[in-house]
Amino acid sequence: MTLKKLPIGIQTFSKIREDDFIYIDKTGMALELIDTYQYVFLSRPRRFGKSLFLDTLRNIFEGNKHFFTDLAIENQWDWDVSYPVIRVSFASGKIENREQLDHRLLRILKQNQQELNIECEEPDSVAGCFEELIRKAHAKYNQKVVVLVDEYDKPILDNITNTVVAKQIRDGLVNFYSVIKGSDEFLRFAFLTGVSKFTKTSIFSGLNNITDISLDEEFGDICGYSQQDVETTFAPYLEGVDMDKVKQWYNGYNFLGSQMYNPFDILKFIANKHTFRNYWFESGTPTFLIELIKKQNYFLPSLTNLRVDEKLLNSFDIDNLDLEVVLYQSGYLTIDRVQTLGVNTFFYLKLPNLEVKASLTNAILKLFNNSPSNQADIQVNTHMALLENNMDNFKQALSSMFASIPYNNYTNNDIKNYEGFYASVIYVYLQSLGLNIIGEDVTNKGRIDLTILMEHAIYIFEFKVERPDQPETNALQQIKDKRYADKYLNTQKPIYMVGIHFDTEKKNITHFEWEKPTPNQ
Repeated sequence: MTLKKLPIGIQTFSKIREDDFIYIDKTGMALELIDTYQYVFLSRPRRFGKSLFLDTLRNIFEGNKHFFTDLAIENQWDWDVSYPVIRVSFASGKIENREQLDHRLLRILKQNQQELNIECEEPDSVAGCFEELIRKAHAKYNQKVVVLVDEYDKPILDNITNTVVAKQIRDGLVNFYSVIKGSDEFLRFAFLTGVSKFTKTSIFSGLNNITDISLDEEFGDICGYSQQDVETTFAPYLEGVDMDKVKQWYNGYNFLGSQMYNPFDILKFIANKHTFRNYWFESGTPTFLIELIKKQNYFLPSLTNLRVDEKLLNSFDIDNLDLEVVLYQSGYLTIDRVQTLGVNTFFYLKLPNLEVKASLTNAILKLFNNSPSNQADIQVNTHMALLENNMDNFKQALSSMFASIPYNNYTNNDIKNYEGFYASVIYVYLQSLGLNIIGEDVTNKGRIDLTILMEHAIYIFEFKVERPDQPETNALQQIKDKRYADKYLNTQKPIYMVGIHFDTEKKNITHFEWEKPTPNQ
């Protein structure tokens, strides 16, 4: 049997259908979306299939029936009616200032004029030409117009660490998108995709009637591959593969529908002869996220046990970037579960899979050590020490880790005085090994600083920073006094209680002790 080709990097619906590439049918959801809403916004991480879905919509509205043979929508859409479609995409290239943005928009509008055989009388006015294009297309084709915008927010995200430029670009986009609101009587449908969702008062100015389906259960599977897709459509491509391992590496994204795979990961995994690698992460390192983590001195162990309120559903603004929301919308965190308490809804977030867990933390490691020549050795030694329950070697590995952090990471700040800094460093090193870690692990007596859950043992950590201005407390004694180990006694695994003290002058471990709990502790 000849297998269909893998659509790696192909976002053109017609090419996929004409050239016999694999296509996961999303046309049923597309039809439901079109029948239900007029203005729609969808947020998904990069490389999740947004561009392909948007191009699928274009072909539906243009009436290209021959591409939809044997798909869900084939006999449910009136193919005799076609609509003029205006396409806008920022997916390629980088825009670095407002002037470049306006130039790009004018080029996009010129291309649409050529495709629709329409000429603007205000060709040098972004908003004027866009409004004119919509009105003239409606008049010429005697049908309402469809507007499709791909990666609407990319020009902002490309400049998110430069607030001044980001705001200028935002204002330019507001000038452009506000035309959609003023053209309501001429529009059949408008669909905008992106990674992030900025506030309506900034980027969606005036578009208060847009429906955000990003966390709509009905459309949770609108992009990406489900477990069923992988086990059926891709079964011939994955023969002999450890599917549990594939799931651990690449599954886990949750948009309140099925647990989803990033399509790019699955396609690259198959194309690379089933080699497990960080395909999605390596395709675009999140530089601005790393800078944001550094700027906010974020307590990294929180990433393993994170609860946020409905701000996850809301947007953020350039002046007030909420790291948890940015991490979620960018795909580095996903929803673990949803809890409703009275009138409040809470979202518990987690790192979605092994790829993100190891890759993100490895990227963060560079915050602490820009040229980690011995980092790999330290990581191997750390992992081996835990596997062998060798606490002397574990202490030595941790000491080497802190010794490798350049001195300039401590200058001009007092970060070295806080337990959170040391806990964050240890967390990212351990997390980069792919270990199962819980930060701020809650018990009925308090919070454990860090817990490692392994197949053969459980490690409980408490950290203390020794400061002359504060009375001494003993980390190990706190674990015993608060009976933190009780939470894990029924696991029938060896438990190691580890107390670690740090010296702010040496910037390293000054005291390291451990015990295994006795029945009376």
